[in-house]
Amino acid sequence: MNVHDILSVLIWFFALLLIGSAFLPTTFSLFSSFKDKGYVFSKILGMAILSYVVFVLGLLKVLPFSFPTIVGSLMILALLNYYLSRNKNIIQTIRNNWKIFIFEELLFLITLFFWSFVRANNPDIFGLEKFMDFGFLNSILRSTYFPPKDMWYTPLPINYYYFGHLVTAVVTKLTQIPSYISFNLMLATIFALSFSSAFSIGMNLFPEIKSKLIQIAAGFLTAALLTFGGNLTTVYAFFKAYIPQDSPVPFWTLPFKPFDFPNNYWYPNATRFIPFTIHEFPIYSFVVSDLHGHVLDIPFVLLMIAMALSIIFEKRIRTWHIFIISFLLAVMYMTNAWDGLIYLLLSGAVIFSLNHLKGGWKSIFSTVSLSDFIKKIAAVFVGLLVFSLPFSLNFKPFVSGIGILCAPGFLTRIGKIGPFLFEANHCQKSPLWQLSLLYGFFYFLAICFIVFLLIKKRYKPTPSDIFILTLLSLSTILIVVPEFIYVKDIYPTYYRANTMFKLVYQAFMMLSLSSAYIIVKLMITLKSKIVKAIFFAGTLFLSFFIFIYPFFAINSYYNNLKTYKSLDGLSYLRQTYPEDYSLINWMNANIKGQPVVLEANGDSYTQYARISANTGLPTVIGWPVHEWLWRGTYDIVAPRIADVQTLYTTNNLAVAKNLIKEYNIAYVVVSSLEYQKYPNLDQNKFNVLGKVVYNNNRATLYKINP
Repeated sequence: MNVHDILSVLIWFFALLLIGSAFLPTTFSLFSSFKDKGYVFSKILGMAILSYVVFVLGLLKVLPFSFPTIVGSLMILALLNYYLSRNKNIIQTIRNNWKIFIFEELLFLITLFFWSFVRANNPDIFGLEKFMDFGFLNSILRSTYFPPKDMWYTPLPINYYYFGHLVTAVVTKLTQIPSYISFNLMLATIFALSFSSAFSIGMNLFPEIKSKLIQIAAGFLTAALLTFGGNLTTVYAFFKAYIPQDSPVPFWTLPFKPFDFPNNYWYPNATRFIPFTIHEFPIYSFVVSDLHGHVLDIPFVLLMIAMALSIIFEKRIRTWHIFIISFLLAVMYMTNAWDGLIYLLLSGAVIFSLNHLKGGWKSIFSTVSLSDFIKKIAAVFVGLLVFSLPFSLNFKPFVSGIGILCAPGFLTRIGKIGPFLFEANHCQKSPLWQLSLLYGFFYFLAICFIVFLLIKKRYKPTPSDIFILTLLSLSTILIVVPEFIYVKDIYPTYYRANTMFKLVYQAFMMLSLSSAYIIVKLMITLKSKIVKAIFFAGTLFLSFFIFIYPFFAINSYYNNLKTYKSLDGLSYLRQTYPEDYSLINWMNANIKGQPVVLEANGDSYTQYARISANTGLPTVIGWPVHEWLWRGTYDIVAPRIADVQTLYTTNNLAVAKNLIKEYNIAYVVVSSLEYQKYPNLDQNKFNVLGKVVYNNNRATLYKINP
């Protein structure tokens, strides 16, 4: 890595270390039952609380979103943390556990550098959802107060889940690192937090094991499965290559070609294997590197899972546990809405399980236990609503109903009953053999674990066993649900894609954590050497296919890690659109606030809307299909598309002036994409309506006259 990139990584690292250190007292209290006291989670907890405080202050217009506000808030939160824990020996805790703290800090730093290096081989903030994510980040960074403006639909606020982008913006302002670098640093941070958090969870799942070597091995296996694990579709790399299109064929029907490995295996197929669906998992997300809600939420999800485990270990849930759980659920909802609901279910399952841990199965359904459960889960739900209220006040859900798959004919003639939709020709189902290739590795281990628990005489399940069974049960529900229902959105053919995507992504993570535990648990518990050997051989065989996935994905996307560039995510523009690159840099340096900029709009996942995405300056309309999804109807998008075309092509000054006034346009961009989009572009009127403030070859920026 070059010196500038190394310096950026170190500045970012020390900022996160500072944030984490401020929240050590709270973290130690939350994870008092953990061997490492939950040290790695202090960064995640700190980023969540600091960002939330800054968000609320900005929303109430008490303090602007600025460096002084962030630093001041962090200082007050740190003082509050240490003041409230003044009766607890924080220094003694650090003295007793400094070795594991340093080990986990080094683990985080190494993985942070590792994925920063990976990203520097292809740092481009372009492709897939990157323009959207970068636009959110830049719009938030330009905000004085909240809610942040939608850079693609002026002047309305963002109507999407943006809290994770806000967290990124908070650390960006704190470090003063440019967003085109911090975008990639945040991706590296999520990878590093995922690895180190999974390590902590895996290690702490074995409190009864005295061997530190086994605990560390369990931690690394857990981290490896969560951050690097793929699925069994890699088996196709050993068979004759074919184009899957919309109907993948069973691998056993293809000629076996092991010596032609990898037979042009295409790594994205593992996330689109079931036709018309999406079933991603973390390593794919890390590789393609969209700073999207499902990725930004991974650290918060792992913090929530760790908290649930800590509560199971303590065998009780205290009032402040409910407070923190409610807050985390709200953070997850504001970052990736589905996750808030999914982990509300996990919270309920954990609270329900506590009664078993206290008094056995008979106590679960007693009147007292059920009453206690209802009160606590109701308190969590109310807390979720309260903490998410600042976000919800300016957010309108864009879900239009719950569809029922394969609805009978008489219901499709009715069409809708309450929130339930019965749509004809909506009967997509996942073949069992395809589900087996996606999740067969996990369920091989799950079945082995359940059989072990059933046949083991006089074996009393440990709290960790109960926790893993809870994760396995919830994961199975999440995988099964998209086979029966889907949440209605705007996509006609891929109508259950988003439903499956959001649910099975969390299932994959929970199954990864569970699988690592099962492997270690059975290997150290099984007495029969033959049974242990069979289990080990089967696990090793299936693990091979799981762990070769990164070989395909990383090498393909990052050109075998042989093209190191830098962490500058805008450097690609120098080669593709050098005039726009210079223009964007000029605008970022010289235009303050968020005046409206007119630019050409175009299809999603193209270079269109590049000015608004790369500057955070709002435009009239950006990617129309995205806005269609967020706003719920194309009717409000279509007129803006026509108005932008009119603004660029009309030679009628009065028409142009009225539209400029309607959208409060302050600047107009005329560059290569505008000429491509509008062959009849009339540029002369802008010389009358405004003045040139920047010109570089064909890239011209006009400032409209007041």
